Amino acid sequence: MAAVDDLQFEEFGDVATSLAANPDATTINIEGPGETPKRLGPPRGSGREEDDELLGNDDSDKTELLAGQKKSSPFWTFEYYQTFFDVDTYQVFDRIKGSLLPIPGKNFVRLYIRSNPDLYGPFWICATLVFAIAISGNLSNFLIHLGEKTYHYVPEFRKVSIAATIIYAYAWLVPFALWGFLLWRNSKVMNIVSYSFLEIVCVYGYSLFIYIPTAILWIIPQKAVRWILVMMALGISGSVLAMTFWPAVREDNRRVALATIVTIVLLHTLLSVGCLAYFFDAPELDHLPTTAVVPNQTVVAAKSS
Repeated sequence: MAAVDDLQFEEFGDVATSLAANPDATTINIEGPGETPKRLGPPRGSGREEDDELLGNDDSDKTELLAGQKKSSPFWTFEYYQTFFDVDTYQVFDRIKGSLLPIPGKNFVRLYIRSNPDLYGPFWICATLVFAIAISGNLSNFLIHLGEKTYHYVPEFRKVSIAATIIYAYAWLVPFALWGFLLWRNSKVMNIVSYSFLEIVCVYGYSLFIYIPTAILWIIPQKAVRWILVMMALGISGSVLAMTFWPAVREDNRRVALATIVTIVLLHTLLSVGCLAYFFDAPELDHLPTTAVVPNQTVVAAKSS
């Protein structure tokens, strides 16, 4: 049977002395149950870490669970769609700022959208852009022909409906097609990053904000200035889209990934150049006809006879 002295704790006083003599000595630290163990291993790259979060680690799983709890109402109820507009002013301004100042190497969805994707910002950005393009197009046409005696200004209200059709079709149909393509590629490649349809719509909506001040500045009747403005806006908004969707296709086939990004940028370029060419550079024929008084002269001559 063990003696009482053998069952007592014994302090080893030579530990501090041995550490002072040999700083490279290995020690074992037994942490308490409430302390979190430190991760060992080489640091991971920021880009891959972002991709892992987008692929679905513990944090993103918690976000998805919270999003699922938040949008648990049936889709035919008003409460279900009300959640898409549940966003405060600070979040909207923060996302607008992020779309105007894209950070290289940072994912727009991860930084601004994934915690609470919304439709409030994209909807009103598209609505404001529609009226900005239509009104600026009419004012540009008026300023170009100002001072011409044969010019008669007629407001073109049809530009509002045309601009609304173009902007909203682009902001909804292109994200829907991209979402379907990413789902299809996700079934082919297991490690591909997945985005929800709402997140893609949110990215496209906020990326269009730069075109609101650009459309207002398009009133300046100088083609060189207009094309410089459209290239600047295209560079900012296009970089937001490219940096956001590149992680979604980076693990795919190289040709498929490059073709996807090029297609996204080309469609965005087509929207920008198309709006500039149709609403601002299109030839206008609103001059008064020179033979408008001929019928009245004929009637007067018939009465006199």
